[in-house]
Amino acid sequence: MKIIICGAGQVGYNIAKYLANEDNDITVIDPDEENIRRIGDTLDVRAILGHSPYPTVMRDAGAEDTDMLIAVSPMDETNMIACQVAHSLFNIPLKIARIRHQSYLMPDWAGLFSRNHMPIDVIISPEVEVAKAISRRLQAPSASEMISLYNDEVRFIGIRCLGTSPLLNCKYGDIPSVHPSFKASVLFVKRANEDRVIVPDEEFFFEIDDEAFFLCDKKDMDTTIDLFGHDDHIIKSVVVAGGGNIGGFLAAELNENQPQMTVKMIEIDRDQAKRLAQNFPDMTIINGDTLESDILEEVGIDSAGAFAAITSKDEANMLSSLLAKKYGCQRTITLVNNATYSTLMANLGLDTIISPRSLTISKILQHIRRGKIRSVHTLQQGTGEIIEADALETSEIVGKTAFTANLPDGVILGAIIRDDTFMVPDEETIIEVGDHIILYTPTNLIKKVEKLFSVRLEYF
Repeated sequence: MKIIICGAGQVGYNIAKYLANEDNDITVIDPDEENIRRIGDTLDVRAILGHSPYPTVMRDAGAEDTDMLIAVSPMDETNMIACQVAHSLFNIPLKIARIRHQSYLMPDWAGLFSRNHMPIDVIISPEVEVAKAISRRLQAPSASEMISLYNDEVRFIGIRCLGTSPLLNCKYGDIPSVHPSFKASVLFVKRANEDRVIVPDEEFFFEIDDEAFFLCDKKDMDTTIDLFGHDDHIIKSVVVAGGGNIGGFLAAELNENQPQMTVKMIEIDRDQAKRLAQNFPDMTIINGDTLESDILEEVGIDSAGAFAAITSKDEANMLSSLLAKKYGCQRTITLVNNATYSTLMANLGLDTIISPRSLTISKILQHIRRGKIRSVHTLQQGTGEIIEADALETSEIVGKTAFTANLPDGVILGAIIRDDTFMVPDEETIIEVGDHIILYTPTNLIKKVEKLFSVRLEYF
């Protein structure tokens, strides 16, 4: 696939890196010489210095025969104009734009991005995705990772196995009979202090501090988390550090979907704090610095159910989360843009990491995958993806079981949804036409998985 990426900042760079590794033909445009030099020196992509909305620059990037344009420059308006030029002058079929400002994303103005006005096929808002991800995490604060699947009816969860877990002394194959309430499909387990991933077999035993990654029906989520030794209670209050774009979206998300939750927000900019107070009169908005202990004490951090650090500065988010833990807050959610910090976070004792980069890539990949693939979710560690796909009449795996479908080594069939019923496949489960399949795929096997769900020409 031939793709033009407008913007070589952090998001653009990582999208280019990810897509280039899958043998796509990638061209990146950016007006900053340093960005272009960095991307040209480190990635196998074509890098062009210039302003992406300029027709001559887009022509030089090969827009006349390009399949997709991804506009992720820092400026919304630049992304919007780039999509307009791509549509009007070069007829690029699919145009994806990152739009950040809240005003553009209000439902009242949804018609702005129609083909008759500003032709953008897909709008990506990392801020909105982060706000939704944090809202979901607040529903399961013990989870290290949580992804919503199948119209929010299925959950992919990462959870640590505690010493109080009743699963510790039970063979994995015996768990369903010993603990009938366990209705999850464990895809893989990360063993503490070991650089390896374990796919549990019938004889597998969980150990203390194992991190299990499983699929389950939404209604069984709380019960399954309890079986891993956690006693998650509904979070009644949260302190949010940062009232910028993400903070505004998060406030709106919680106000609409979790109105019973008490929200206190700390924002260092006085004018922004005033705007938040006007927009959300039922929330407590405090103008101050989250790195100051008296501010944290003022918001009652010791009694808060969770603390979410979502400012624009990774270091401030990490430090304020550490302070929140020091002052007694049990759960922290920390926004981190820089991938190099991710491995450091676990050693610091912080709980949940939110990566806008991973969320953005996941949303974009949904529109790149071939076949009847419905959604793609990149895991935080970057080692693979959770993929949702439909089994068509021509799919290679139809009529076979998970064990006879010749799935590539490393690909794990985690669940089947049939007639809206969540199923954990076993050796006798035959895949049928119309089944909704959820599987884990290592990054290097994604192309093979696409082929399994592709629509062959004779189907038409």
